[in-house]
Amino acid sequence: MSTFSSETAWLCLAVTAALGGLVLCKLKSPGQVGGKGVCLAGLWGGACLLSLSLFWSLILFSLSCFLLYTYLSGQELLPVDQKAVLITGGDSGIGHALCKYLDQLGFTVFAGVLDENGSGAEELRRTCSTRFSVLQLDVTDSQQIKDAYSKVVQKVQNRGLWAVVNNAGILGLPADGELIPMIHYKRCMDVNFFGAVEVTKAFLPLLRKSKGRLVNISSMAGGVPLFKMAAYGSSKAALTMFSAVMRQELSKWEVKVSNIQPGGFKTNITGTSEMQEKLEKDILDHLTPDVQEEYGQDYILAQKNVFKAVSTYASSDVSPVLQDIQHAISAKSPFTFYTPGSGAYLWLCFVSFSPTGIFDYFNKKFNYLNNGTPRILSMPNWKNKAM
Repeated sequence: MSTFSSETAWLCLAVTAALGGLVLCKLKSPGQVGGKGVCLAGLWGGACLLSLSLFWSLILFSLSCFLLYTYLSGQELLPVDQKAVLITGGDSGIGHALCKYLDQLGFTVFAGVLDENGSGAEELRRTCSTRFSVLQLDVTDSQQIKDAYSKVVQKVQNRGLWAVVNNAGILGLPADGELIPMIHYKRCMDVNFFGAVEVTKAFLPLLRKSKGRLVNISSMAGGVPLFKMAAYGSSKAALTMFSAVMRQELSKWEVKVSNIQPGGFKTNITGTSEMQEKLEKDILDHLTPDVQEEYGQDYILAQKNVFKAVSTYASSDVSPVLQDIQHAISAKSPFTFYTPGSGAYLWLCFVSFSPTGIFDYFNKKFNYLNNGTPRILSMPNWKNKAM
């Protein structure tokens, strides 16, 4: 190798090292930003080294590091400056934890709760700062939404509202789609979708004024067809599409929209044992005799075991969700989608890009919500009888 070529190669190595170091510094971002950035840079660098000469590999890898550094510069967090944020569903679970988390960071937090006199609301009042406010806000009640809007306007005045986080949600009844009563389909849509839409419409004038953020908490189940989640998944899929449309329509107002699609996390979304027993009773009360006969009493009653399975495979550490929401609220250029939780991103990619038959095969293989076989399907020669 000539002296010139040797010096050029060493120069490229030095530039690559310098840019790589800058990228690693930038990758100290909340949530999943850092991990994905490292993966993309590693894959790109490996592809370059395997397919090109050393010189051009280093050139292209340096270019990729530079572009990644430029991109991640937009992920720097804006100063809090007591920015005002409205969070729905603050009574418990992720919403409750998020209220405390953002309050500690210095945000002015408005916690919309289902019961302003409940234990969750009382704990927030006791533990949060003087900036914190609790609002009675059932997202299915139009009058409560209007009242909450008036109270927020009164407090923020000219500062405006920086962000709305539509977090309120219910799981409904996790069971075979045919077994779920229509009342539970409608309830899931009322809370998970229509409630978020109405809250968004009510507070958008304040977000447009501040050029702020709209953050919708959807679910991995809104993009991945999971067993037993027909009602819940459908409502979250609707919310995901709503977010995508609003992202485009609000861009002219410089309002940024992000959709959070978490994997499994332990919250009280499954409800108390009393609530679960009521859901079980609702199944039996709404099924026709023919459907009850074909599924069988044992199979139907076993649906309550789905709640235990959901809790068993869920993570108790909700910090990845909180960090991603913080990033969506605070980053100069927030992401469109966030997928906190183990396996959420991979499952969403898998269902998007794999053939349907392959996805269905693996979905059945890894289905941890399976709880037996309907009575008629366990009978010998049931296929012949059906014909």
